Amino acid sequence: MSRRKHACRSRCWARDGGWRKKVMEPNLACFVLFTLFGSVITSLADHNGTRHYTYCVLGAGPAGLQMGYFLSRARRDYIILERNSGPGGFFNKYPRHRKLISINKIHTGRQNREFNLRHDWNSLLSDRPDLLLRRVSGEFYPPADAFPLYLSAFAKELDLRVRYGVDIGRVRSVPSASGRSYVLTDQRASDYTCSVLLVATGLWVPQQVEFVGSDLVEGYESISTNPEDYRDQAVLILGKGNSAFETAQSVLGSASRVHMLSSSPVRLAWQTHYVGDLRAVNNELIDTYQLKSLDGLIEARLEKLVIAERREQGRWRGGRRRRSGGQKEERKLYVTLKKYLLNRSDGNDSAVAGEELPGHHIDNFSLRRPYDRVIRCLGFRFNFSIFDRSACPPNSENAKGRFPAVGPWYEGTNTPGLFVLGAASHSRDYRASAGGFIHGFRYTARAVHRVLERRYHGNPWPSTKVSTSQLLSWILKRIGEASGPYQMFEVLGDVILLRGAHCEYVEEFLLQALPHFSSLSGHEVSSHGLIVVAMQYGKKEIDSLGRDRAETDWTRAWESNFLHPVLYYYKTLPTEEEMKTRPQGWPLPRPEAIHHMVEDFLTEWDGPLSHIQPLRRFLEHCVNTDLRAFYAESCFRSALTHRKPPLFCQQGYLNRRGVPRSHRLREPVPSAGATAAAERGAAGTPGADSAFPHYLAPAGAAMSSGLKLDF
Repeated sequence: MSRRKHACRSRCWARDGGWRKKVMEPNLACFVLFTLFGSVITSLADHNGTRHYTYCVLGAGPAGLQMGYFLSRARRDYIILERNSGPGGFFNKYPRHRKLISINKIHTGRQNREFNLRHDWNSLLSDRPDLLLRRVSGEFYPPADAFPLYLSAFAKELDLRVRYGVDIGRVRSVPSASGRSYVLTDQRASDYTCSVLLVATGLWVPQQVEFVGSDLVEGYESISTNPEDYRDQAVLILGKGNSAFETAQSVLGSASRVHMLSSSPVRLAWQTHYVGDLRAVNNELIDTYQLKSLDGLIEARLEKLVIAERREQGRWRGGRRRRSGGQKEERKLYVTLKKYLLNRSDGNDSAVAGEELPGHHIDNFSLRRPYDRVIRCLGFRFNFSIFDRSACPPNSENAKGRFPAVGPWYEGTNTPGLFVLGAASHSRDYRASAGGFIHGFRYTARAVHRVLERRYHGNPWPSTKVSTSQLLSWILKRIGEASGPYQMFEVLGDVILLRGAHCEYVEEFLLQALPHFSSLSGHEVSSHGLIVVAMQYGKKEIDSLGRDRAETDWTRAWESNFLHPVLYYYKTLPTEEEMKTRPQGWPLPRPEAIHHMVEDFLTEWDGPLSHIQPLRRFLEHCVNTDLRAFYAESCFRSALTHRKPPLFCQQGYLNRRGVPRSHRLREPVPSAGATAAAERGAAGTPGADSAFPHYLAPAGAAMSSGLKLDF
């Protein structure tokens, strides 16, 4: 090829160093040849070479596209790699019966976008107010087919950089100038190298349990979804999650009986407040079980089961059924327990005699009748197989190791620069919050992006400067409309950095990373301390539908059972050790003072006496000043009679900003002794106010770790 290029140049280049007009046609031919040659070389390099990016996002599901939006808005160098031909490939198949259980509440009676996201569990975050799932479906429980359509519109209209048809089969880490890079190899042996790897592949590998006869079991991923295929059949379903109940509900009207078996009892989402537990939309079988209509629920460890199939010879045999002579055999599956096997190995192909069936030992054994089908519906797990040893995060300690283990800011354990997003990151809040679901991980993806912006680009966590006199109003606004802490309760919270006359309000910080707040956010904590605002459920076990299920007395707000705001006041940042030894069930360590706002049926928390006044009293203790609002006349009189007027007057009336006039011109000046700060202003004495506990206690707020710190 170099000879051809040299020959072409010899023909086209004149001795005097210029281009001759009479050789224009050969020159044009040369240009075309060079262009074609360069295109071929570029194509080959692009196909077999290595592409370099700052960020690689693995997976174009909802988490991958959500992160792609944040990277695109920040104008970062990124690429999203997706093995399927379009985004959200998981939802083209799952859920199998094509109905989502994530709510799509369009009509809330409010026009506030942030508030409405509290009740929209499917849409992703963007600056486009119309780019919501309601565009493709108005149903409360949308059809699954609508979600890939929505994701496609999201990716296209926001012009996200997604490369489809790239099936990454290997991920490894290599040393680099920055410390470590990640190399992703696809099915064509092409490599993608990135400084930061964001894994958003979700959970899609079916969870399986090995036991004798497990090869006779059908999987949720491959079963027929036609109810007629189950007509008059006895069905045993392994599992009691939403996929299991979804399957049971689809065949209730056609199957002769449906039994469900797992090691643990059913956990109802409306009791546990965990959306991954059984949702009411799928629980019809509980009715037929409790009303004794042939269906039922059973508890047993799957590892102790044996599934056996009847043979024509009258023997029982575990393993795959066999056909002979081209005739269809009658398929009847029996369930027995491993402990009844006589001198048998644990292999799937063990023979089972009649005396090894539980009915031989217990005549009323619950599963003594045969089944036509046994279906496995045990959920999904993370695909660890594509990661080699240098880049593979370990299995999580919870959830039977189905998730990769990640740290407080979702960076893989022992894999710096590799972050896990979406459903796969759920190990951080498994069974505790909504981080495994779209309405939860859309916010944790934003939090991870803010961590990336701080670490790699030096940009601090976004914050708002708020005057201390307006802090109460700002907190009330956030707890009344913010969707992030509302959905990711006990995981995301607002951090308020107290700085005297003003505050820095940092929204949606990762609570479990609070000891590392300064390094992750770029904001320092002053000697005035900080307040953390979080949303929490009560920790007591109650009857969720019982008469006394809710607490309405603001003086007992700390006994609230349903979602409610909780404020923690710290003089300094908690340490890593304090975070590890925090009380069980607490999202944060013991603070200097804590305040629960009593739960509210309307989730508005705007009651003047039940919510606002107790909160103000707590904040006055934390900021050590009077936070009441005053009329102009009151500020004027206070300025004449007090050495230090209330902060509201200092930052308003006395700062020439104006305050509302009073309609009662002769209204007396509020007593300076009503608050600790006003007393100190009148007397001119600094220090702690000994009278504070007497008015804080009626407000339902504890001022030390020794008072009412139990949830």
